[in-house]
Amino acid sequence: MLSTIVELPISTRHRFGALLGTSVAMRRIFAVLERVAPADITLLIEGESGTGKELAARGVHEASPRVGGPFVVFDCSTASSTLLESELFGHKKGAFTGASEDRAGMFEEADGGTLFLDALEELPPDVQPKLLRVLESGEVRRVGSNKPRRVDVRVIAATNRPLARAVELGAFRENLYYRLAVVPIRLPPLRERPEDIPILVRHLEQQLASRIPAAAPLPEHVLNLFAEQSWPGNVRELRNAVARALALAAPEPAGAAPRSPSECGGLVVRLDEPLLVGRSRVAREYEKAYMALALKQTGGNISQAAELARVGRKLAYTLIYRFGLRGDAEEPAECRRAVTDSR
Repeated sequence: MLSTIVELPISTRHRFGALLGTSVAMRRIFAVLERVAPADITLLIEGESGTGKELAARGVHEASPRVGGPFVVFDCSTASSTLLESELFGHKKGAFTGASEDRAGMFEEADGGTLFLDALEELPPDVQPKLLRVLESGEVRRVGSNKPRRVDVRVIAATNRPLARAVELGAFRENLYYRLAVVPIRLPPLRERPEDIPILVRHLEQQLASRIPAAAPLPEHVLNLFAEQSWPGNVRELRNAVARALALAAPEPAGAAPRSPSECGGLVVRLDEPLLVGRSRVAREYEKAYMALALKQTGGNISQAAELARVGRKLAYTLIYRFGLRGDAEEPAECRRAVTDSR
């Protein structure tokens, strides 16, 4: 699949809407969101559960000319195929059993505003072409009706699985994917931006102050312990942990399993994180260290770094962009040691 990589200056802001982050990864995303918010185009936001996909969509809506219109959220995983069509497009009285009156769908409710389609990967195959038709024509037909209705809606979709892969496997329509992914955005999980955890914890403390009024701010060593965890549930899990720690006045992250990292075959093995999470962590650490070393050896030349890594330039550029290695982060110490050892 073709894609275009456009490099934008990193945002100087540490938040976009309700999204927070000082990391390079998040400030890159803020730069993209700031640019696309005023443009009336569809977005596809990918990210694990709890990374803030709805917050990103709401932030785009609030920074767009549609801010005066409604922001409607619809979870594609909450209804069967038949009911989902009715929920999205509406239905006419008598269209099916239980349709006792005419009803507007989510597209009509979002008219003049933004419709956020969450869990898009759950959209049934028979509904996908109907959604594409609405996006292309700007018209909806209620179930049981032949009369089209004009709607003016910006669609922002979200998924916790890579839809491009689903397209390759034939599980998602290619034309619908391209219609939605005018600008694809990937929100990184917390384990890829641990430097953001302290600012998130302090923000969550403020949010929870009214519910836990007697709680004292968590000490710095607790923030450090939080930053060392992988958080497979991301910000949602972090919020729960902060609430527990505040409520219990815990000296360490409440509910955290005892952590005893062990060296095994040169790898740091942590039994407090799931196997697949640890595997992903190690793979990311290796990718970052490898590309940092390749850039060091080639004087920052991406083409030569890709050739050295024996990968395509597109993949090399994606990894460098993802890890903020192009002049935005210092070279890791372990890479400096590796360079010294190789000479």
